[in-house]
Amino acid sequence: MREITIHHYIILSSLLFCLGFVGIILRRNLLVVLMCLEVLMNAIILAFVAFARYYNEHDGHVMAMIIMAIAAVEAAIGLGIVVTIFHHRKSIDTNDLKSMKG
Repeated sequence: MREITIHHYIILSSLLFCLGFVGIILRRNLLVVLMCLEVLMNAIILAFVAFARYYNEHDGHVMAMIIMAIAAVEAAIGLGIVVTIFHHRKSIDTNDLKSMKG
């Protein structure tokens, strides 16, 4: 049986990062864009933890906790903004938000 190495974690992290990035670029629903942003942050967390485990340091775990806190704040603020936009415009399509430019 093959051992799981750091390369497997980095490949998985890269795939998740690309999936999140493509989702942010291609999707028009604001909620889906926020979920893709969460996938992108989880890919970064996975890479930090994999490198921390590989080098037997705790710095990556600390960074992962900081990123999780930032992701929680981003989700709370982002969902508040989405609810406010939906309340006023009855749509959360990102193309509709272009009319908000000043």
